[in-house]
Amino acid sequence: MGSHRDTRMGTRTQEGRRASDDRGRDEPFPAADPRPGSGPGHGGAAPGGVGPAPGDLRPPFTRETALAKVQAAEDAWNARDPERVALAYSEDSDWRNRDLFLRGRDAIVAFLRDKWQQERDYRLMKELWAWTDDRISVRFEYEWHDASGQWYRTHGNEHWEFDARGLMRRRDMSANDIAIARGDRRISPRARPL
Repeated sequence: MGSHRDTRMGTRTQEGRRASDDRGRDEPFPAADPRPGSGPGHGGAAPGGVGPAPGDLRPPFTRETALAKVQAAEDAWNARDPERVALAYSEDSDWRNRDLFLRGRDAIVAFLRDKWQQERDYRLMKELWAWTDDRISVRFEYEWHDASGQWYRTHGNEHWEFDARGLMRRRDMSANDIAIARGDRRISPRARPL
């Protein structure tokens, strides 16, 4: 089982983000499609004819499905709906988010509610870094401001591990926050590549 690294910066954006953003829809972070015959090798294109169908976004990952999984995660997190985001994780998912350790969907929902109350006008961009059969690593940037109006850009990395259904069973995240001026923001709904 080899690992792969996507070294072409902006590839995902050119192939995925613009098509998704131009349609103006935020789809759930796809996991498993429960219909028989909907797994890898059985699906057609996703709604709108762009990329793999949601049922195809489960291990073993290919470059195409790993890119689609990253895009789906970005879209879901940018919708800032904790219940929707949590559906992408297994019921007993283990998380490390900086210095915080969480387990299970209820804890994930509570964490995300608190996060998005404090990180206002949150906007995220993710980039595929590497993948194996059941793991994906991404780098990300997101921008937000606190209650006082101070803007920040957060830079970080995530490592994801998935179960056979395509649900994330483990998420390990590290990040750093950098204070920025409002005019230095660079992430928008139609953001340019990382």
